[in-house]
Amino acid sequence: MLTALSIRDVVLIEALDLEFGTGLGVLTGETGAGKSILLDALGLALGARGESGLVRQGAAQAVVTASFETPAQDGAIANLMAQNGLELEPGEPLLVRRIVKSDGGSRAFVNDQPASAGLLRELAPHLVEIHGQHDDRGLLNPRGHRTLLDTFGRLDAGPIAVAHRTWREAEDALAVARAEQDVAERDREWLAHAVTELRALAPEAGEEALLAGRRATMQRGEKVAGELQSVAQLLEGSEGGLSQLRQAARILERIADSHEALAEALAAIDRAITDGADAQDRIDAAAGALAFDPAALEADETRLFELRALARKHRVQPDELPALLDALSARLDRVESGGAGIARLELAVEEAHRVYRDAARALSEARAQAATRLDVAVEAELKPLKLDAARFRTVVEPLEESAWSPAGMDRVEFAVSTNPGAPFAPLIKIASGGELSRFILALKVALAEEGGAGTLIFDEIDRGVGGAVASAIGDRLARLASTAQVLVVTHSPQVAARGAQHLLIAKSHDGLVTRTGVTPLDSGQRREEIARMLSGAEITPEARAQAERLLAA
Repeated sequence: MLTALSIRDVVLIEALDLEFGTGLGVLTGETGAGKSILLDALGLALGARGESGLVRQGAAQAVVTASFETPAQDGAIANLMAQNGLELEPGEPLLVRRIVKSDGGSRAFVNDQPASAGLLRELAPHLVEIHGQHDDRGLLNPRGHRTLLDTFGRLDAGPIAVAHRTWREAEDALAVARAEQDVAERDREWLAHAVTELRALAPEAGEEALLAGRRATMQRGEKVAGELQSVAQLLEGSEGGLSQLRQAARILERIADSHEALAEALAAIDRAITDGADAQDRIDAAAGALAFDPAALEADETRLFELRALARKHRVQPDELPALLDALSARLDRVESGGAGIARLELAVEEAHRVYRDAARALSEARAQAATRLDVAVEAELKPLKLDAARFRTVVEPLEESAWSPAGMDRVEFAVSTNPGAPFAPLIKIASGGELSRFILALKVALAEEGGAGTLIFDEIDRGVGGAVASAIGDRLARLASTAQVLVVTHSPQVAARGAQHLLIAKSHDGLVTRTGVTPLDSGQRREEIARMLSGAEITPEARAQAERLLAA
């Protein structure tokens, strides 16, 4: 429900703050007073296109803020807010604000949080429905007729949506499997060869690093082995250093007692022999550690080169070869058993199609029954609205299978015949302006108990009618207002008299600037305004008396 509307610098409105209550609110005023500006301003807050022409001359920007009281059970609004990263606390009013700058730029806010104009447009249908003689949205848009019929009939299309998604997902899975099978069949020979080659090599994760490390170690050993052999020959050969030292020691042993210095020399040579022998032992140990098998080196190099060559062939890293083998083996298995898998998927598609078709047919039958009830309900409202000869029909037609959707297999459209014997045609194409507004009203009355937006706005739907028809329109608007907030822009005193709240829209001019203002009317002011609507510029006693009677009624 719309609770408040604040307007700043929109066309002729300089500053305006309005509060709205429940029930039927009427907006009246002379032609040209600016009633359309008020609706344009509200439309701006609901995401309508922002144009610089809406900004009051001389102002930097126009600002419109609308406050709504949202029903606690309305999950659609909360879902939209959540999807856009916004929060709405239970019981908290919903504030939508739109700012349009004089250069044409605009900004939007929801509960003072930046939002897009697109989000305002998504929220709008859950907040306000605006209907007028030239309205091509809402009830006149065939795209919404199926939803309206389902709402009237209390029909749940949710299971149909689930069945449709299951069916389409099964079809997608089958299409993917068939495409993979076609590609795999073309690659069968290559796959078989690649898998055989990989299995023969049997690569292991981490194997390349292990082989490369061992190869490097053996290559180092090969280089050092020759040097160690040279050192060993220098130390132990027949002409080696240790052999020469031992010979010298034997000679000195025979003559060491001849002189004290010779004994010391012998001791030094003995130490040299001991150190040389120790060095030889260490060299032997190192040689043993660095010993390698040339055959093992060749085998490791061959294995390493094969791994790297196969990795280059498949454009992967050597460590990725085991995973590649698994993947190619799986593809080959699917090729070899693909027929059975596709057959299972085909059965799944067939079953999902059957489930959807059966559920959609049941929904179609329920829609046909609801359509009959809706036709009766709408036609019951036509006679009091002086549409005695008119007929209303809810057309439910099957769609081609290619057009089946999560909403079912039906096309739904409201059609009318305004004269006896005239064929039925879409509502928007047949009815004249006055008839169209009354058809809309009849439909809204028939659909009222099934809910909709919290606020309904009718823009001059009583234009061109009067007397009993205007009275009937007022009666039905008042009935609608018992279940929803209804605001009506009207020129009919019969309609204005039924309002629980009466707002007068008027222009004023101070010699320099023309402004549009809105004044809530008390009971006395209401009588004067309805009298003016009855008699024109000069209000007569008779007009006042008639206004009293309308208000009393």
